[in-house]
Amino acid sequence: MSEFRKDPVLDRWTIIDASRKINKVLDYGKYPEDISKCPFCPGNEFMVKHNILTIAKEGDLKNWELKVVPNTKPILNVETVLKREAYGIYDKMCGVGAHEIFIETPQHFIKAQDVPMHYYETLYKALAMRIKDLRKDSRLEYILFFKNYGKFANALLEHPHSQLIAMPTIPGTIKTEIDSSRNYFDSKERCVFCDIIAQEISSSLRIVYENDLFISFCPYASRYPFETWILPKNHQSDFDFIEKDEIESLSRITKEVLSKIIRTLDNCSYNYMLHTSPLKNINIPFYHWYISIKPAVINDIGFEWDSGLYINPVAPEHAAKFLRDLY
Repeated sequence: MSEFRKDPVLDRWTIIDASRKINKVLDYGKYPEDISKCPFCPGNEFMVKHNILTIAKEGDLKNWELKVVPNTKPILNVETVLKREAYGIYDKMCGVGAHEIFIETPQHFIKAQDVPMHYYETLYKALAMRIKDLRKDSRLEYILFFKNYGKFANALLEHPHSQLIAMPTIPGTIKTEIDSSRNYFDSKERCVFCDIIAQEISSSLRIVYENDLFISFCPYASRYPFETWILPKNHQSDFDFIEKDEIESLSRITKEVLSKIIRTLDNCSYNYMLHTSPLKNINIPFYHWYISIKPAVINDIGFEWDSGLYINPVAPEHAAKFLRDLY
């Protein structure tokens, strides 16, 4: 059973799960040579647990477009009772939460650059539904949604999928973002992300693509080569309050941006993650949800692991121009 342990120096939590194998990110093994062994393909439903959510064409569950299933060996378990306790000077709590897999399509071999826009519409619709449902659990503080695409991004299964982890604490990076955003708002009475969007539109140097409702750009202080963000132009702190027309617009820009990254970097692996507000802080004026995309083109240098200081060999202005000019 997993547990959270708190670092008293950095004031952050770590999940300790001794039952998991080293370097095993998913619990379904390496890419199978025979797709008959893939637990996400149609016909292999017996290899996973029950469906949490199924989106199907015309209500025909056999003709499904997306499924959400529980991880067979979750990092966190929703049936666990939340228990906090001290261990000398240390604090710990049991591994309560949820770990879900979004099986994004029944098509095993489809590539990110080939999927239709409707693929993303279905994914974002399902994600908003799952966040709304998990928000009802008072034990939970944050929803972490992410996708690993390709082996160099730690995706050990080829079938397109993404993951959701709901937890009883706020991850350190998100907590830092929220605290910094709150400080900026307290000083200037404006959302820092809204100011960043205005700055990027004004300069246009780092913009990759935009439409009426969303904008994508390479951040001014990008940590990774070709790191790209996607944000709503209007202030929104909670992803699950997204409207239908916004889902359509977000899907268009997601497909365009990922296609540009994949074509520019020769079908590279990548990670993307949703940054959204904590579950118990609804419609806050100082935080702005966004999607961050990190192409897996370099490995972190040793000192970056503990220092938090990153070296990016590609200026974001140059990266944005490459992506923007690609048709």
